[in-house]
Amino acid sequence: MQVLKFGGTSVANAENINKVTGIVKQALAKNRTIAVVSALGGITDLLLQSGTLAASGDESYKEKLQLIEQRHIETVKALLPLTQQSSILSLVKKSCNEIEDICNGVFLLSELSWRTKDKIVSYGELLSSQIISAQLKAIGIDNEWKDSRELITTDSQFGNALVDFETTNKKIKSFVDHSKHNLFIVPGFISSDPSGITTTLGRGGSDYTAAIMAAATDANVLEIWTDVSGMMTADPRLVSNARVIPHISYQEAMELSHFGAKVIYPPTIQPVNKKNIPVWIKNTFAPEDTGTLIETVSSKNGNSVRGISSINKIVLLSLEGSGMIGIPGFSKRLFEALSSEKINVILITQSSSEHSICVAVDETNAQKAKQVVDAAFDHEIKMNQVEPLIIEKDLAIIALVGDNMKSHPGISGKMFGALGRNGVNVRAIAQGSSERNISAVISVTDVKKAVNVLHEEFFETTYKQLNLFITGVGNVGSRFLSQLNKQRNYLKEHLRLQVNVIGMANSKKMLFNDNGIDLDAWKDALQGGEAMSLNKFVDIVKSKNLRNAVFADVTANNDVATCYDQLLEKSISVVACNKVACSSAYEYYSKLKRLSREFNASFLFETNVGAGLPVIGTLNDLLRSGDKVTKIEAVLSGTLNFVFNNYNGEKSFAEVVRQAQDEGYTEPDPRLDLSGTDVMRKIMILAREAGEKIEMEDISNKAFMPESCMKGSVADFYAAMAKEEKHFKNIYDEASNAGKKLKFVAKYENGKAEVGLQHIGPQSDFYHLYGKDNVVLFYTERYPEQPLVVKGAGAGAEVTASGVFADIIRAARV
Repeated sequence: MQVLKFGGTSVANAENINKVTGIVKQALAKNRTIAVVSALGGITDLLLQSGTLAASGDESYKEKLQLIEQRHIETVKALLPLTQQSSILSLVKKSCNEIEDICNGVFLLSELSWRTKDKIVSYGELLSSQIISAQLKAIGIDNEWKDSRELITTDSQFGNALVDFETTNKKIKSFVDHSKHNLFIVPGFISSDPSGITTTLGRGGSDYTAAIMAAATDANVLEIWTDVSGMMTADPRLVSNARVIPHISYQEAMELSHFGAKVIYPPTIQPVNKKNIPVWIKNTFAPEDTGTLIETVSSKNGNSVRGISSINKIVLLSLEGSGMIGIPGFSKRLFEALSSEKINVILITQSSSEHSICVAVDETNAQKAKQVVDAAFDHEIKMNQVEPLIIEKDLAIIALVGDNMKSHPGISGKMFGALGRNGVNVRAIAQGSSERNISAVISVTDVKKAVNVLHEEFFETTYKQLNLFITGVGNVGSRFLSQLNKQRNYLKEHLRLQVNVIGMANSKKMLFNDNGIDLDAWKDALQGGEAMSLNKFVDIVKSKNLRNAVFADVTANNDVATCYDQLLEKSISVVACNKVACSSAYEYYSKLKRLSREFNASFLFETNVGAGLPVIGTLNDLLRSGDKVTKIEAVLSGTLNFVFNNYNGEKSFAEVVRQAQDEGYTEPDPRLDLSGTDVMRKIMILAREAGEKIEMEDISNKAFMPESCMKGSVADFYAAMAKEEKHFKNIYDEASNAGKKLKFVAKYENGKAEVGLQHIGPQSDFYHLYGKDNVVLFYTERYPEQPLVVKGAGAGAEVTASGVFADIIRAARV
């Protein structure tokens, strides 16, 4: 004997029912078969709505009843030949009239009891099963339809009746043994009490019916046919990379199902569990898929964790008070109070101090729980020994499940480490002594991120997904996107990293795509995006609440830099090409560094100094390894170095600066470079990273630009430089006549910093510095005389983009 159960989606319409009959036909060729069927998809809800509307005096229940009748009539006509429709259509009409009569009575009485509700909903399974039985006969497959109310006996607890297994097993075995048929069609979900009154088996009732039938007949297998190809490592609606679990134990299946995996309902597999009958979860719409096999002992798959599940819409109830410490009986009274109102406890945790006990329940029971618990502890509350029950809402439970987690150190650490790195705050934790389940209570807004984080941590050995948001897709930003697009395969193959650009923006437009923006067509897509609003962009980034999120600022915009703290507080890493934040007031710089540590989010800004050169990274490596910086000397402006390397009086100074701007070496406003302001920012950032509390006004600047050049627009700036050509020629001649070169040098020593134009002789490390190169000399306790030197191209869109790219990869690998 084998038992097959088909859920509501499997029998939702005629097309699906044809798939079911095909599966039944194949199964029948192997063994005697019992097929348990649910109501047509959506019918149970319509029946309940009809009763509820009738009880509330709303005559629209009649419209619901018409829909129910129409659905069944259409299904019969689509499935059966015209000559065989009459008797089944009469059955449908008769049943629908009975439902209407019951609802009319409910309407008149304005009362819908659980007993009446059970009677109304029973028609769904009764009709679907008889239609399917008739269809099988129509295509030549002999079968016997049997009303399961005649087989399954329960108590009179309507809505969720308890099965009398001794009586039920005898009835089922006797019926099957005395029947000459090989195929039986049985309605799921429904049963009857000893008086023959209709009852129902509650949530997951059709699965339960199937399990009862399988256990009573000692079936070889129970197959549950649904609309997914088995139990999944996580909810596929939340995790796109969720995969089917091929083998799972009964205990693991019950744990996952309890915590939200809707494929089966835990009590349904208890009868087959006791008899060690294997359960296959199969897909009606992909019958060739292997599915999931649930058995007593599942085969190992190399993972300690078998699956991840979650329950939304829960609340935490906390009973706290100093009067609880050392006093026995508080827990007992709490649970008795909840039990008296039939409030199911989902999770329990208690501090070892005994100062508090915390339980999780469904949010629909929150107020009822508060009333009953506060009443139970009324005396202690009045005596200030216990606080009134505290309710925390908008929470969810996420759980790791796996038999192989037992005695396997590090699972909890890995779980909470991954959640912490992604800013998921854990409100409560519970783990049973079986070590099969580790549960955590988190905010309901974090569920999707948390499930994805844990799935990536425990199941996705292929690659890690980084979700990137970028502002500024101009010269540097566009080069970065091009580099990323070219390097995607390398990142996947060698770093097991997939970078998805989820959002991007320029000064005019912004664009989001949760599946990743196509980097071959991003310009056109962005052009068609919505109008840019920085506040809205940042709000969307935060609200998406994605795992492994990185925000890259490739602008020079003050407003963007002021948003970093909001992002870091949401555990979103920040990669800043923009120097504004790190060169702003020390208080804000310090705040960002603190938030980075506090919320486990990277704050990286390598390109603030030296474009793609590893200047800040080298400095941090020195400090982390215990070295101490005594002095920094540097040429930090690729622009100024380019200008003074190319200016000799043959071309005007203005022409050389124009060339530097055209080749992408300058800031959008070249005066930031030529005034020394940009170099001041850079040496300040290095000094701060070296541990110095320093502001811009603390840095002396020996500027060489005439005051007339620093006024007006950029066009005015070029015009003024042309007029001041004699000034620039004199500066050059003075250095050249002394056999020296002009270099704009930054220096930090003894807590002080300065920048300015210097005459550099051949003996200096700065003398042989060509093109747009930068050089930084770190004098430290370990490098007191011969400094550690970082040298290379310090300007240019390509190298700056590569520095941004490197920081993003660094953020991903933390």
